[in-house]
Formats: sequence, C-alpha cells, structure tokens
Amino acid sequence: MRSALLLLLILTVTHLVVSAPAPDSDKYTTRYDSIDVNGILRSERLLRNYFNCLMDKGPCTREGLELKKSIPDALLTECSKCSDAQKKQAGHVMSFIQLYHPDMWEVLLNKYDPEGTFRKKYGIADDEEEEEEDR
Repeated sequence: MRSALLLLLILTVTHLVVSAPAPDSDKYTTRYDSIDVNGILRSERLLRNYFNCLMDKGPCTREGLELKKSIPDALLTECSKCSDAQKKQAGHVMSFIQLYHPDMWEVLLNKYDPEGTFRKKYGIADDEEEEEEDR
C-alpha cells in the first residue's frame, strides 16, 4: 500500500493529468484528465518524449510542462491536490513504468527523490537493498 502511494506520487510522471493548481483552488486542474494515457504508454516514442521532457533532455508539450511543474508539489503534499481520477491514472502509469521500463523508473526516482525520502517513507527498496534481500 505504501509502495503504491509513492508510485502514485512520483509518476504522476508521464501521467500528464496532474498539472498546475487552478486559480483559487486546492486541486490540480482536470484539464488533462481526458488524455489517452494508455495510448501514450503503448507508444514507445510518446513515452520516451514525455520521459525526456521530465528529465530536461528534450522539449515538452504543454501537458509535459504542467506535469513537470507539479511533480515536486504532488510529492510534498502526498497528491492531496489530485482528483480521484488523477490518482487512479497516476497509479496505472507508475505501475506500468515500474513493470515494463524499470530503467526509466530508477532514473525518475533518482531525479524526483534524490535523497530517498519518499522511498523510505513508503517502503520502496533501492535495487541494492532488493538484491541483498534476495540473497
């Protein structure tokens, strides 16, 4: 459960639905809630483009810029400004990336959680810790 929460918070990453807070609102805008997240995940090109945006290695779409600005706040507030739909989609995206693109997942964790604060908080082991546990 704690692992799922961190997944939800961090990968709000390619998720595209968590964007800047709407004026006079305690929630993120729902402007991007209708984006075809599954289409992005199925397209290696689109997924890589959003990943590069988040990593400052490529251009960003409007949605990518909004997402990039929102990730740190979403982590700090435990996604308290996210709608239920955004939380659900974020969880789906993060699970997908963790399962099918573990290399991307590690890079994202290292960028958005460099001190390991959220990994520790939600019980997500580093690769080295997992290897030690497997022995």
